[in-house]
Amino acid sequence: MSSENHNTDEETPPFDWKMEMDKQWKAISDKYAEFYQDNKHLFSFSRVATLLGGSLVLGWLISGIYIIDQGNRGVVTRFGAYAETTMPGPHWHIPLPIETVSDVNVEQQRYIEVGYNDVSRLSKSSGTSQESLMLTTDENIIAVRLAVQYQINNARDYLFNVKNNENTLKQLTESVLRGVIGRNNMDFVLTEGRSQIVAEIKSEIQEAMDDYQAGVIVASVNLQDAQPPEEVQGAFEDAIRAREDKQRLINEAEAYSNEIIPRARGASARILQEAEAYSAEKVAKAKGETERFDQLLVEYEKNPAITRKRLYLEAKEKLYASTNKIVVDTDQPPALYMPLQQMSTGQTHTDSVQAEPDSNSEQSNVAKHNSRNAVSNELRPSRSR
Repeated sequence: MSSENHNTDEETPPFDWKMEMDKQWKAISDKYAEFYQDNKHLFSFSRVATLLGGSLVLGWLISGIYIIDQGNRGVVTRFGAYAETTMPGPHWHIPLPIETVSDVNVEQQRYIEVGYNDVSRLSKSSGTSQESLMLTTDENIIAVRLAVQYQINNARDYLFNVKNNENTLKQLTESVLRGVIGRNNMDFVLTEGRSQIVAEIKSEIQEAMDDYQAGVIVASVNLQDAQPPEEVQGAFEDAIRAREDKQRLINEAEAYSNEIIPRARGASARILQEAEAYSAEKVAKAKGETERFDQLLVEYEKNPAITRKRLYLEAKEKLYASTNKIVVDTDQPPALYMPLQQMSTGQTHTDSVQAEPDSNSEQSNVAKHNSRNAVSNELRPSRSR
């Protein structure tokens, strides 16, 4: 069985691809030859030339279509002269060689650097460029590194008014930087004057670029580094530490002053208020005494004897008010000196003490009665007042 199949395969002739391709090509050629013979008038030279020329013109016109991306501007020039500026979106212009379009990015943040060499630009710390060395007004040399960020705000001016804008801006920035540094001393540049210097540099660069009509707006200026040369770096650090110590001592003195001065002012204000109160008190008391004297004078003029007696008794009352004894003025010799405190508690003390039966008890009672009468007689005029 297998032998019969094997013999059958050997008898089948191989497929000829070349012959088959020739047959297909001949069939196609015959069809196109037949089409050409039937439509021979369509393939005249004039018609072919017209069709070819129209295709070329159409392709040339289509090549004038262009699209401006967002954030860009298209500057159209006609034979090299400015024609118009187009906004983002699809547009058409007369194709080459009549018009060309330059695509300018007006939102890109561009930057230039002044004061860097190849080594310092990579390491940001090592190497000092001759471009960075600048002279201050006090004849000191410092190394300054500056970076300027800018944008294009007018694509037409940027392309046509200034040649090589980036190089022009860098040279202008270096010139302005040296001028500003040269107008200030070293301490001002390295310490508190950095922000003022940056503002001056930015203002002068923008003013100069506006005069050039360069179509550039300065976004920011960064004074990235300002320090003395490496040869005097150690001495300068010592000077900075001394300046910091000076400022610290000044701050401490100001803090102490701010603490002491308000306290002294408060004490001064308190003393002034006390003095004013004392003065007001004395003045008021003097006015009261004056009015009282005037009133007494009126009463004295009406009845001098009574007023004189009343003043005398009031004076004695004030005098004896500060003592704890009573002097009894009678016709008989003084029989008793009794303390005021014992007068207020005499009755209680008499009741608690048992009287001694002697011959002088009656005389003592008579003396007490006489002293009480004398005191009442002496005080009666003041009561009648």
